[in-house]
Amino acid sequence: MTTGYCVKCRSKREIKGATAVTMKNGKPATKGTCPTCTTTMFRIGKA
Repeated sequence: MTTGYCVKCRSKREIKGATAVTMKNGKPATKGTCPTCTTTMFRIGKA
């Protein structure tokens, strides 16, 4: 699974429901939610 940094928890966690997205500039990213606090998490780069 993909890990990312949760700003609310201030720790690295596994991204729940991770989906691949493309940013406006055409670069790949991953978007999902934090399994602990359900805050939206975002990671730039390929998963």
